[in-house]
Amino acid sequence: MNLVTSILEQLINGLRTGSIYALIALGYTMVYGIAKMINFAHGDIIMVGAYSLYVFVGMLELPVPLAIILTIVVCAILGMTIEKIAYKPLRKAPPLAVLITAIGMSYFLQSAALLIFKATPIPFGSVINVPSLRLGSITISGTTIVILAVTTVAMIVLTLFINKTKAGSAMRAVSEDKDAAELMGINVNGTISLTFAIGSGLAAVAGILYICQYPSLIPTLGALPGIKAFVAAVLGGIGSIPGAMLGGIILGIIESLSKAYISTKLADAIVFSVLVIVLLVKPSGLLGKKRTEKV
Repeated sequence: MNLVTSILEQLINGLRTGSIYALIALGYTMVYGIAKMINFAHGDIIMVGAYSLYVFVGMLELPVPLAIILTIVVCAILGMTIEKIAYKPLRKAPPLAVLITAIGMSYFLQSAALLIFKATPIPFGSVINVPSLRLGSITISGTTIVILAVTTVAMIVLTLFINKTKAGSAMRAVSEDKDAAELMGINVNGTISLTFAIGSGLAAVAGILYICQYPSLIPTLGALPGIKAFVAAVLGGIGSIPGAMLGGIILGIIESLSKAYISTKLADAIVFSVLVIVLLVKPSGLLGKKRTEKV
């Protein structure tokens, strides 16, 4: 295998992994952009999605399309429930209190999964049965094709939803000014709940794709991808949907190239180092906009 082919394969691997990070980062950036909070339990929604798919397919033996739909619904409802119970009462609380609550919710979800499914890893085969595509000397797996296609479609649909629908307009209004939006007759609480539902639904899709790439279930499987997706959101500019996509792709490519040509042990350190450099040069992220805080 020559160097060019090797680099191209690593770039494809990076796009695949980065696409999953981007899907997760979309949830982070939507919640921050509208509710102005970092939902650190978001990564564990991925884990809930993975285990939900396992229950529906592996235990209940439902058809895969139905199982995927039910998994997305379960995670969307869970996201709204978490927002209602844990975050809504703290809407006027200091940011530190919300942050601590989000971290606590993350550990709660991990502990619940540990009690129900135990700590032993559960092997789970991929639900993606798409043939590989060969382009010259490069082979693109079916899983990679599906992940790239799903991420692209999700990005397009989400962008159209935000920019072209009434609910999307309400989200943009709440993002700019909650009080003014409420005076204009917008249901702020409903809009925030919808945001959590969409973000959690995207996390469910990411969880499904993640276990198709790494087919083993453990209660902490969403922790590291969740942190990396948060890094991707910050890298691209948290609050920016295109920024979340760009940050996820860049992060995936850097991680893939680092593992292949530098060191698998140093790959994560390199990823976080790039984040530090970007924030030093452009604190708002690559596509983020500086916001003037109102006093």
